[in-house]
Amino acid sequence: MSISVMITTKNRAADLSRTLQVLRRLDPAPLEILITADGCTDDTVEMVKAEMGNAKLIVNEVGQGSVASRDRMMREARGDLVLALDDDSYPEQPDCLHLLSSIFHLHPSLAIAHFPQRTDEYPATLTQTEFGPDRLTRSFANSGAVLRRAAYLELPGFEPKFFHMYEEPDYALQCVAAGYDVLFTPLITIRHHYSGATRSELRNHHRHSRNEFWSVLLRCPFPQCLGLAAYRIFSQFRYARKRGPSWVWREPVWWLQAVSGIVFCLRRRQPVSWARYRIWLKLP
Repeated sequence: MSISVMITTKNRAADLSRTLQVLRRLDPAPLEILITADGCTDDTVEMVKAEMGNAKLIVNEVGQGSVASRDRMMREARGDLVLALDDDSYPEQPDCLHLLSSIFHLHPSLAIAHFPQRTDEYPATLTQTEFGPDRLTRSFANSGAVLRRAAYLELPGFEPKFFHMYEEPDYALQCVAAGYDVLFTPLITIRHHYSGATRSELRNHHRHSRNEFWSVLLRCPFPQCLGLAAYRIFSQFRYARKRGPSWVWREPVWWLQAVSGIVFCLRRRQPVSWARYRIWLKLP
């Protein structure tokens, strides 16, 4: 099965350069590498042209967000499979593409495979050797996952309005509801340097919370969506309380953002059955 690689990046030219050096050593090589420079103001575009001239480079002069960028690349990719990476993550095994092709060939119901990450965010993982057995999950990380493109095109896919955060569990829900599997497997490992550049933990919390709420409106059937939406608000507020007063008094920021998108979500609403939604909820 042919495999494309997709990366979205913003102002992390040095991190992306390191990842591209690893990708050049993959054997077999990917069918193509797609890179979206999303609102970059550094030398990312010039670096990609110099170091990976054969990559398909998409330049968003105004940032569209990582979610919209990945959605476009998924639709424009030519591979049967798409390896999703961050600009600061890459597979540790040079022969990984052969391994990935094999597992999808053997499992026709597999829509997403994702892998253990050795990440600076959690230093203990840098020397970890055991990651447990294969298991079905309800989410994944686009910093190290392979997606079956045919399945993606059957489903709504990543919701561009999310901009950043929560597209993975929302898409995993779509897959599970359609009868596909989302599999965590230690078949390969991902080295994730987890750059702090352009990251804001509080901003990401707001986006995650807002998008989680929107996902309920988009996918959860009535009347269960009412109770689940309320629970999502409560659980995120409880998390903010654990982070301290400065987080609590900023919670209304995402509440207002969430309210502004309710009409959009209701117009785009494609609920799945409650039976399939419950199956997804019960997955780890």
